[in-house]
Amino acid sequence: MTMRPFIWAISLIFSLAISCSAQKKVIYKKDKGLLRVIETDFKDAAGQYKMLAKNLPVDKFPKTWFPSTEKYEFSSSEWWCSGFYPGTLLYLYEQTKDPSLYTEAERILKVLEKEKNNTSTHDLGFMMFCSFGNANRIAAKPEYKDILLTSAKSLCTRFNPKVGCIRSWDSKAGDFLVIIDNMMNLELLFWATKVSGDSSFYKIAVTHANTTIKNHFRPDHSSYHVLNYDAETGVVKQKRTAQGAADGSAWARGQAWGLYGFTVMYRETKDPVYLEQANQIARFILDHPNLPADKIPYWDFNAPGIPDALRDASAASIMASALLELSGYADSKVSKEYIVIAEKMLKTLSGTAYKAAAGTNGGFILQHGVGHMPNKTEIDVPLTYGDYYFIEALIRYKNL
Repeated sequence: MTMRPFIWAISLIFSLAISCSAQKKVIYKKDKGLLRVIETDFKDAAGQYKMLAKNLPVDKFPKTWFPSTEKYEFSSSEWWCSGFYPGTLLYLYEQTKDPSLYTEAERILKVLEKEKNNTSTHDLGFMMFCSFGNANRIAAKPEYKDILLTSAKSLCTRFNPKVGCIRSWDSKAGDFLVIIDNMMNLELLFWATKVSGDSSFYKIAVTHANTTIKNHFRPDHSSYHVLNYDAETGVVKQKRTAQGAADGSAWARGQAWGLYGFTVMYRETKDPVYLEQANQIARFILDHPNLPADKIPYWDFNAPGIPDALRDASAASIMASALLELSGYADSKVSKEYIVIAEKMLKTLSGTAYKAAAGTNGGFILQHGVGHMPNKTEIDVPLTYGDYYFIEALIRYKNL
């Protein structure tokens, strides 16, 4: 055994050992009014999701609900959002102790389980870790461990060492598409190394993140949505958007994915490069002149028609959750700024402008999400990932 692998292994073991206790103790006086609102939010959200469960076909997952027609759109388990519904149920069960939420989560997990073998998608982190990861955290079971490890192995089949990334979307021969969203799926790989001792998962996650830092970001620390690499050489052939306003624009949810993803990278590795990256993305978002006063971003920071452009509640939810975690790694001054901004986001999202009234919105929690504006799909509607990260952010604030 050479010294280099030995040193790497010791470094890995050390970083994993401290990853669970990495956050600093931040002295911050939480807003008592917001804490009361949060408890109401949990209660109201549980009622909404029980309503949603009653309207859900037995083998389907909620995708969205259209207020104009009062009709649902459902998906099968292979849709990238399938993990958010059980994940939200589990978060709400923890906060309310309502057994019906846990029962429904267990039911739908059985429908989702087969996706552990899905090698056609990069979204297995979203699909399996937000669902089975939370289920295993609440009540660990050998079958959950097997499902998650199988999912991680399936995800790794999409890694190309020449490119240094996990493939996002399948495409024509020679192309290798990677989207910023893919940063969110790496948490599953870190978990897999922790429980299995197999460092290959960890190495793939780090390699993907490093390649993303190198190529995906602009000098102002905003990110492109889609990069097209040459599958054989790893050379970047194109930088463009799919869901943003333009190739050179800053799609709001894409910035949120990057912020959250690199915060996770720092949590799991303690590499200061990732902390710097997360802080730089945060600065881009928080200092942007087009960030509204209520801190709910437009669907794209460069969207046509600002200030009349649509907002994206889902992007705000992801940003709030990420900022609350990042506040535990930043210095005290910046930490408090992150918490204050997240507070503002949560207060706004908890208000009547964004939080649906009981018995409305098809049972979804938040209104006014923007899925894919250029494709004219899921425009100004509730979105399952908006709900998931909203509830996660509320929990993180409560637990500060």
